[in-house]
Amino acid sequence: MPRFYENKYPEVDQLVMVQVQSIEDMGAYVKLLEYDGIEGMVLLSELSRRRIRSVQKHIRVGRNEVVVVMRVDPDKGYIDLSKRRVSAEEVVKCEEQYEKGKAVDSILTQVAKRRGVTPESLYEKIAWPLHRKYGHSYEAFKLSIQEPDAVFGGLDIDEETLAELKHNIARRLTPKPVKVRADIEVKCFAYSGIEAIRKALRAGEACSTEEVPIKVRLVAPPLYVMSTTSTDKTAAIEIMEKAVEAIGNTIAEEKGDITIKMAPKVVSETEDAELKALMEQFEQANMDVAGDDDEDSEDDE
Repeated sequence: MPRFYENKYPEVDQLVMVQVQSIEDMGAYVKLLEYDGIEGMVLLSELSRRRIRSVQKHIRVGRNEVVVVMRVDPDKGYIDLSKRRVSAEEVVKCEEQYEKGKAVDSILTQVAKRRGVTPESLYEKIAWPLHRKYGHSYEAFKLSIQEPDAVFGGLDIDEETLAELKHNIARRLTPKPVKVRADIEVKCFAYSGIEAIRKALRAGEACSTEEVPIKVRLVAPPLYVMSTTSTDKTAAIEIMEKAVEAIGNTIAEEKGDITIKMAPKVVSETEDAELKALMEQFEQANMDVAGDDDEDSEDDE
């Protein structure tokens, strides 16, 4: 098990991720997942703020837990930990930090395997120096996708290792595009009905940016689908929400109205396929109707 960070032991008041190994009379023995699996203990009195009737309800063997460091004795190897002193917000914060550490470890382990070296040597040469400079080596790895020279310049690594590192970072950390969709019904029974709807939909598409291009397609009157594909999920949802608002405001000025059937959200390939099938179904129905009209006109002749 690797040591994610340069210090051999965590500091007092630091949040750490542990895995429960055993539960004894005094407390739970755990291993610190970010610190080479060294042993620590969570005393029973530090498991919960409430009265403990069943230890199993608060902690279980094999489960990962977020705890805070209370005492470290490097000479004796004692690390006392507390679960009850950790807030819900701190749990989320620590879990995010741990996931970043795991991502870095996975990349370095793969590079080490390909280059025939130990992961520990790469931590010393790459991860720990970057951690000191950027706050976390994960952030440095992400930045390196755009600015490799700025991030890796000055590190003591050979060209082959650097090339392998860049390859793995690009494969693992390059943001993957997501599809964001919203389904809306737009109606206008005023004299300018169709043109008013077009104007409103154009107002929505006008909210597009280079990173978040918005398209509006007709499913079947009055249902329209808005969609965008972007690597920035948060920005995509925010801009799509603004586009829906723009359509609503514009159609309201024309005495029409909008009904949001599905608010902007990330959709899966399955949901996208279902929409495509629905649109094809309506398209086929329209073609059938047009075909019926042709037959009728031939009969009339």
